[in-house]
Amino acid sequence: MFNKTPSRRTLLKGAAASGLLAAAPLSSRFAQAQSSAPIKIGFQQHSTGIGAAYGRWYGRTTAAAAKAINDAGGINGRPVEIVAEDDGTDPKRGAEVVEKFATQHGCDVAFGTLFSHVVYGSAPAAGELKIPYFVVSEGHHVASGKLNRYTLQPGITDVKSQVQAMAPFVGANLGKKVTMIFPDFAFGHDHRDFFTKAIEAQGGKVLEHIAIPPSETSFTKYFPRIPRETEVIYHVMVGPGVLTFVKEMGEFFGPSRPEIFGFIDSLEAVDLSSPGLDFLEGTYFWEGNPRYAQPDQTSFDKNYRAAVGVDDNGASVSDPKDVSTYAHMFGCWETLHIIKAGMEASNYQGPSDRQKLIEAVEAITDIPESDAHPQGPKLFNGKTHQVFGVQYISKVESGKLVKVHTTSIEDTLYPDEVDYTKMSF
Repeated sequence: MFNKTPSRRTLLKGAAASGLLAAAPLSSRFAQAQSSAPIKIGFQQHSTGIGAAYGRWYGRTTAAAAKAINDAGGINGRPVEIVAEDDGTDPKRGAEVVEKFATQHGCDVAFGTLFSHVVYGSAPAAGELKIPYFVVSEGHHVASGKLNRYTLQPGITDVKSQVQAMAPFVGANLGKKVTMIFPDFAFGHDHRDFFTKAIEAQGGKVLEHIAIPPSETSFTKYFPRIPRETEVIYHVMVGPGVLTFVKEMGEFFGPSRPEIFGFIDSLEAVDLSSPGLDFLEGTYFWEGNPRYAQPDQTSFDKNYRAAVGVDDNGASVSDPKDVSTYAHMFGCWETLHIIKAGMEASNYQGPSDRQKLIEAVEAITDIPESDAHPQGPKLFNGKTHQVFGVQYISKVESGKLVKVHTTSIEDTLYPDEVDYTKMSF
């Protein structure tokens, strides 16, 4: 994972990370640490607000990852402690939460934010307080260079890379005249800007951009704006109204509809068997990680599902109606393992080593698919603080999402827009 020859000590730590040392008694797992104090990771959680469904599953995934790391010996021989604070999916509260992590809770790093407007509101506080801020979002905010050296996104890909990889499939298989429907904030604007350019590069055109307030609860009034010549509806919605959105879209079109390509955000935490979703049969979705276990499922995905308590249909093993945010929540699992790898490479001991931690993460390049990274192989760009990985396109067949296309990492790459490594700390 790092551009250096691993030492025997590093290899032993790698063995612990993969669970090979997990059988050691608890009393001995943390015995060799210079300090027995836990590594405190401040988890900025969307427990309430429009991101609550994501926050619930981000929380479960974070707890499972922390357990896996602790069962394997912790980080540098110290246990991991997750300190969770609700940010209400609100930018102002997000900044306050980051400040609490740094000044009240004594956290080593902050972690976990999804919604892009909250990242924008919180990142300046992380930079001012000099606390590493590992976000699990998808916005282009980090790689754009608009934030600071303390903000990194090493566990989940960004919208620009995703849509760049999706556009050739859409243009070649579904159509070139597109109407886009997206939420009216930074995340949606990334889709608007980057997909418009990407489909134009395929000889296509976006006929209409329909921006919808994220707090909207009824969507029927927006659909008449869709031009008649539209060949493809491109939709990406978020928040508690997503089920209503897809139902009303189906009611509007009836049996005669254009091709539909959606980002799974529009159906995260939504049961595909819900009444009114029959019209989705034959439509396509981007998935960051396939919700349903596929015929070519890896052992890594199987182990990860078991650890986070998700069945082969992407729902909680204890409640089949409790559908996960499977396309996104892997980012928490993988980011925590990146933090572990960075801390071990830098021999992190406490806040005075934060700069060394960031530099160690910046040195990461290839990230192989593994139990620590079950979504697939990745490439981290230390200059832009952004990870790149494979993407998946699935088709709704018999009420399930069936993977029909996997991109390469190369499909997602774009020129650097910033070099954070040249910024001072």
